[in-house]
Amino acid sequence: MYFEPLKLSGAFRVLPDRKADVRGHFARTFCAREFAEHGLASELVQCSVSFNEKRGTLRGLHWQADWHAEDKLVRVTRGAIWDVLVDLRLDSPTFRQWHGETLSAENGVGLYIPHGFAHGFVTLEDASEVFYQMSEFFAPESARGARYDDPAFGIDWPEIGALTLSDRDLAFPPFQIES
Repeated sequence: MYFEPLKLSGAFRVLPDRKADVRGHFARTFCAREFAEHGLASELVQCSVSFNEKRGTLRGLHWQADWHAEDKLVRVTRGAIWDVLVDLRLDSPTFRQWHGETLSAENGVGLYIPHGFAHGFVTLEDASEVFYQMSEFFAPESARGARYDDPAFGIDWPEIGALTLSDRDLAFPPFQIES
């Protein structure tokens, strides 16, 4: 694996080192030792899959509050998404800044999203599947969110046409710092 730091402190692009032959390819996508060597969470306790029927499905922005904050490793196993992360750490020089890029089954790129970040994505293809590995267990009472189009972040989402969002994601209030 190759780890490329992003402009947001603590966030990384994780690239597989694909070994190809006549059968296809093989690549490691997680190794606790290599993650620990880069100072990243190396104990992942939960995995989840998000399957999205239609292009233009938008999920996010989501995070868990501090007492259940989680590091995430996100990659696409089918289709393609435009993935975004937003730094919500008050003491960070990149507070409220975002990073977005295309993740696809074809490119194999993963994003390591540290705790203290919001995460969301929009699908670029029908039948896209996203695989998450998390460092903390999901705690519904700690789930938080902000609207994808919140002006506090100014995310430049790709032009994709009509979007499909949950009522929950549409109802998130404007971002505000929790006290």
